[in-house]
Amino acid sequence: MLYELLLADLAAELPSAVRLQSLVRMVREHFGCGAVCLLRLQDGVLSPVAVEGLVREALGRRFVVAQHPRLAAILASRSTVAFAPDSPLSDPYDGLLEHHVGEALPVHDCMGISLYVNGELWGAMTLDALTAGTFDQDARDQLQRLALTVSAAVRMTRLERDIRALRLARQDSPVPLGDRQEGEILGQSAGLKRLLHELDVVADSDLPVLLTGETGVGKDLFARRLHQRSPRRERPLVQVNCAALPETLAESELFGHVKGAFSGAGNARPGRFEAADGGTLFLDEVGELPLGIQAKLLRALQNGEIQRLGEDAPRKVNVRVIAATNRQLHDSVRDGHFRADLYHRLSVYPVPIPPLREREGDALVLAGHFLELNRGRLGLRSLRLSPAAERALCAYAWPGNVRELEHVISRAAIKALSRGADRADIISLEPELLDLAGDTVLPEPARAVNMPEITPPQPLASLQQVTNQAQQQAIEQALAATEHNWAAAARLLEVDPSNLHKLAKRLGMK
Repeated sequence: MLYELLLADLAAELPSAVRLQSLVRMVREHFGCGAVCLLRLQDGVLSPVAVEGLVREALGRRFVVAQHPRLAAILASRSTVAFAPDSPLSDPYDGLLEHHVGEALPVHDCMGISLYVNGELWGAMTLDALTAGTFDQDARDQLQRLALTVSAAVRMTRLERDIRALRLARQDSPVPLGDRQEGEILGQSAGLKRLLHELDVVADSDLPVLLTGETGVGKDLFARRLHQRSPRRERPLVQVNCAALPETLAESELFGHVKGAFSGAGNARPGRFEAADGGTLFLDEVGELPLGIQAKLLRALQNGEIQRLGEDAPRKVNVRVIAATNRQLHDSVRDGHFRADLYHRLSVYPVPIPPLREREGDALVLAGHFLELNRGRLGLRSLRLSPAAERALCAYAWPGNVRELEHVISRAAIKALSRGADRADIISLEPELLDLAGDTVLPEPARAVNMPEITPPQPLASLQQVTNQAQQQAIEQALAATEHNWAAAARLLEVDPSNLHKLAKRLGMK
């Protein structure tokens, strides 16, 4: 009966994710087991693509095969591999089963099989049952036969993906991307899936894209995906952090210079535009560019030409520009801090990146990824979230977005060890270790900056000393509120970033 249902799914026009999820659900029901996981192998790492019976954060886990002997044994064989209930090998799903979160799996059965597609190792399927003896010899033989059908389902999803890519690709573009993707964007929310589909469509064009969103949403990952899915993917992706460009060197960094163009220019040097020729130039924090450089950047985008500092003849360049900012650039245009013509040139296709609090359920998927990273990094048997910690993560507003979540998980894991947790045990992170303080709304750092608690001056202090003290305290509070991001602190203090750097140097803070 199982084979007939699986074949029916293969014949039906289903989205890839739905087909694979349906597959693992039917396998779980057929074998009467607690959990089934379908995993894809990439560069020595197994990533769950469909799970049944495991908690949601399991989808974010990335299992390094060398760190998980059971998974390594399954991949090393083309036959069903079963583990005895008393096997000493640690189970990668300890603490991840539904209704047994944070607990070591009791005496149980486990089996798995490697999956091959077109003769190449694609991944594996694992099955866990809480009752010893569930997977007898007949069950193992069934899984062996089933592997061909599962591989066919995987092959079908790959063919469908390649067909969609070919439909979107230009006639002169390179072969569509394979499974390997640098900088994976994790998440299962409907909003994220719609956004990724939109990016895949616009990637095929040469339109300038402006990525907007709060600090920490991962705009650089979305820029990288745009490049990887574009016809330019075989050419360089060059990233420029505009907030870190000193005003005096910004022109040279972007457009290059000739020998002797300025003091210290001992050799000619190409700029970032030339380095990205034929590929993509990613201007991160583009809202921080000084006005003088904005005019020269506009000319380069309009004419496709750049001019090295100190050189008379222009040079032709062919780049696709992706820009990103956490500012509201239209407000900067209104206030005179950003050129309107450059804003319209960069924002031909604006793409807002949603904050983590609007990506329902993705916080748990991402948490699973960071938990597994820290488990391997700290040499732990198992690192999990307690049910209360999961609820706390879902209720929190994440003002720092994905970056803040990563820091929270890393900090909590270290705190657990410092408080006596044993590396050989299953470590469950409780809400107090996350240190979220029950906050569910965005903080208001500007209030602290606008109303600093200034220490009363000592008698006979000069007006300059009092002023310096107040300025230094305001800058320190702004930096603390923005995780030491100077550009963001400048926005809080409503000053130009370059002026803030100069002031900090004068006050001896840099």
